[in-house]
This record gives sequence, structure tokens and C-alpha cells, in this order.
Amino acid sequence: MSLDKSLFQQPANKLLASLPATDYEGLVAYLKLVPLPIGQILYEAAEPITQVYFPHKAMVSIVTTMEDGSTAEVGIVSNEGMVGIPVILGDNITTTTAFVQISGTAMQINADVLRAEFNRGGAIQSVLLRYVQAVYSELAQGAACNGLHTIEERLARWLLTVSDRLESENFPLTQEFISQMLGVRRSSVTVAASTLSRAGMITYQRGHIRIMNRKDLEATSCECHQVIQKEFARLLGFSPVTEPNNFFKLYVRNRTDWQN
Repeated sequence: MSLDKSLFQQPANKLLASLPATDYEGLVAYLKLVPLPIGQILYEAAEPITQVYFPHKAMVSIVTTMEDGSTAEVGIVSNEGMVGIPVILGDNITTTTAFVQISGTAMQINADVLRAEFNRGGAIQSVLLRYVQAVYSELAQGAACNGLHTIEERLARWLLTVSDRLESENFPLTQEFISQMLGVRRSSVTVAASTLSRAGMITYQRGHIRIMNRKDLEATSCECHQVIQKEFARLLGFSPVTEPNNFFKLYVRNRTDWQN
């Protein structure tokens, strides 16, 4: 798949788009537009990360796997971020696995190249470090959410997060997969999804979920969804659900602050 040159004018990945034009231009020669088919593993736990990905409409799950084979999702990455954070933190090995949950495309860059560009400092380093802080806040909030909130609240938050990242209210997800991602029994997901469905917030059919009443779903969700949205906006000038045109306005307004 060849590089779409139009992505230079308006990168589809919001994190890349947050870079000043000159910094992004310096990366273009190293970027490759690649397909991300569902189920593709982008990196394995305990294996070196050789490529970093900046997704477009695809969604990637970051999961932890236990000795008995059970899994729990610890993060989601779509067009608001990057897959391969350890590469810029001084190492290229992690305890998690990254795989494509919903297919799409991404910009791929060699891990060594991105690390070298990051180590130069400047806007690239500043933006990526702010993103790392946003992800840290998301993980911390998620850990508290998992321990303090009900299955219905957590499911509502997770569905809103998926919707935000994909910029869509209709997406393919099975209850079995959701149970793995939330780290709960499938029967618990079935009960929670049925509750949301009966209330008219979502519909579920043949592995597809559609959000029917986002306002009520937001009211059912815990406060964690809004906390994470606000933190992304504070640190990066955009939230995961920000529309691209609005995002560029935010970028121009905050660009000077990011470079200081």
C-alpha cells in the first residue's frame, strides 16, 4: 500500500496531526501506510517492538494475558494515539500484547527511526510525552473504575470509548470479546448488555452493537469517561472524540504552548 500524499496536508491520525508541519514533514519519508486486518498482532508480550503504528480508523487493543490464558484489556488505541509507547521510554519490550480489534489502516514507522527523532527533543518529544501522560491518566482512571464501579457503568464507559475512538455509533463486537476486554464473565456482560438494551441505549445483533441513545448511555456511565476526555484535551489540545476540523483550530491555538 503506497503512502497517500494527502495525509501530509491533514494527517488522519490526530497525534501526528498535532505536530508542527515542519516536524511532521521530517517524518513523512519514514512513514508507510499499512492495512491493519482484524486479529493482526502488532507486537507480542516479551518480544522486541520493531514497528510503531499511528492508527487511522482501526482500533487496537492492548491486553495483558495471565498464565491460564485469560486476558484483560488495559488500553485502546485508535486515531488519537500510537501503538508502541515503550519505544520512546528507553526500552522496546513490554508485558502486554497489541492486536487489531477493529480493522482499518495506520501509518507505520520503524521503531529505531522514531526513537532517534524523539531523542532529538523539540515538538515531537513534547507531544509524545504529553500523550504518554494522557495514557497514564487513562490507565489510572481505568484501574479505579474496575475496582469501584458496576459492570453496567463499566460497559457503558467502554462502549462510549470505542465509539469515540472510531467516531461511529455502530461497530462490530461480540459479547465474548467484550467479556475478555473487561475481564469479566460473559454471563455478566450478557446481563449488563441486556439492561442497556432494554433501556433503549443500545441494540445488539449478530456481533454488531449500535448506540441508540448516547445521552442516556453517558448518564449510565461512570464519571471516568469524562475525566479521561478532559485530560486528553488538557494535555494535547484535543479529546479522542474531537472532530478533525475543530482539532486543527485547537492545534493552532495551542501550538505556541506546546513548543515552549
